[in-house]
Amino acid sequence: MAGFKEFDQYDALGLAQLVQAGQVNPLELLEESIARTERVNPRINAVIRPMYDISRKRGEGAFDGPFAGVPFLLKDLIASFAGVEMSNGSRFYQGFVPAEDSEYVKRFKRAGLNIFGKTNTPEFGITPSTEPELSGPSRNPWDPLRSPGGSSGGAAAAVAAGIVPMASASDGGGSIRIPASCCGLFGLKPTRGRVPSGPDQADGWFGFIAEHVISRSVRDSAHMLDAIQGNYPGQLMRVAPPAHSYASALERKPKKLRIAYSTDPALGETLHPDCKQGVLDTVKLLESLGHVCEEVKLPIQREEFIYAYSVLICSEMAATVAQGERLMGKTAKAADFEARTWALAKLGKSFSGGDVAQALWTLDQFSRQWMTYFEPYDALLTSTLGDLPIHVGGLRPTSQELIELKALAYLPIGFIAKQKDFVLKAGRRIYNYCSQTIPANVTGQPSMSVPLHWNAQHIPVGMMFTGRWGEEDVLFNLAAQLEQAKPWFDRRAPIHASHSA
Repeated sequence: MAGFKEFDQYDALGLAQLVQAGQVNPLELLEESIARTERVNPRINAVIRPMYDISRKRGEGAFDGPFAGVPFLLKDLIASFAGVEMSNGSRFYQGFVPAEDSEYVKRFKRAGLNIFGKTNTPEFGITPSTEPELSGPSRNPWDPLRSPGGSSGGAAAAVAAGIVPMASASDGGGSIRIPASCCGLFGLKPTRGRVPSGPDQADGWFGFIAEHVISRSVRDSAHMLDAIQGNYPGQLMRVAPPAHSYASALERKPKKLRIAYSTDPALGETLHPDCKQGVLDTVKLLESLGHVCEEVKLPIQREEFIYAYSVLICSEMAATVAQGERLMGKTAKAADFEARTWALAKLGKSFSGGDVAQALWTLDQFSRQWMTYFEPYDALLTSTLGDLPIHVGGLRPTSQELIELKALAYLPIGFIAKQKDFVLKAGRRIYNYCSQTIPANVTGQPSMSVPLHWNAQHIPVGMMFTGRWGEEDVLFNLAAQLEQAKPWFDRRAPIHASHSA
């Protein structure tokens, strides 16, 4: 069946409207996305598990929902699709096939999406660059020497390369917003509990992880959040439903907002000049639109925060490995995992219950102080990242770091538990890179990366807005205003399916 050559002119909602009007067939859209995948994926390695037969069979049936018949890609992490392997980017999980859909996936299907493949992700999503040893690195369509970010890097690369207008993503330390920034796309992390993560998976990373999508347009993100948000029986973290739809927030007359902004490096040591310039240019744009902007210093104790967050992530990784042993029915060994993953799990086992409780207390106290400080403001503006999109390999352990990581496998747990300096040193490059995104995961606030800046070399530099708890509508309203004032929808990356036709 022939594809649909006008694919690029529409976002996901626009394609669905064509389907609903009978102007295009869902199978035509599917075949167009498949053809685009085959054309451009060898250059970016975004789609690592095609599901063509499943999607073609579904494409023959009727579709309903706001995104009826739109091709879609699912991140190969957390989100279970019954009967399809979910490796989580890990050799250890190869061959793991979930028996049921997660609630998140059920809602995608009810929204009318036709899932035709899974996207690349780092092992268990623990790094902000998508370079798993299992399936190889994804590459940024804006510059193939650079990473599309992580952990939703495969998703962002696929959208930026024109394979789909929107793809699934999840965010435990910036993993929606980082790839959105790297690839010149829009990505919103919802309020904690807004989108369900269960019932087959725990609320990952102590509740820091939120699931949603990465998209080309703001309205796709808003309509999708309307489709997948909401509580379900047995959900542990529940939030009040929005008073009005997120889609309606896009049509609302913009209000004059009070916006804090900062060029502090936050969890990092430096802020790249292009990131700083992006913030300053965005402040000018906001003021031209009638908003009030005030510069602030970020209230964060860097080392205290990093150590507490690291204790929790390492502990989570130890639990993840143990859970994998139960699911896979085999004993985990160092050779089954990447060196960094195994080292984090080993560190996680070394911390006591008291260490974990202390880390939780530290971050709870941080959250209270942070949200109290920013309560007078409608949003906080920073750059999304502390640096430009990292080059592929830029965050891999150095040879010396590999020696140190592998040595952990042979050291006594009691010795490891005392190595605070080692924990801080090991994460230095990563925290310097994703220096701005993690606080919103800890507080649970909604936060979005908006593609408002490109540097002189045409590399995307995302701008991040973090709102009050539960106020996604304020962020969507602002994003719609910014999208109109400084459009990005028609920008095309150098590696793009339409260029390669």
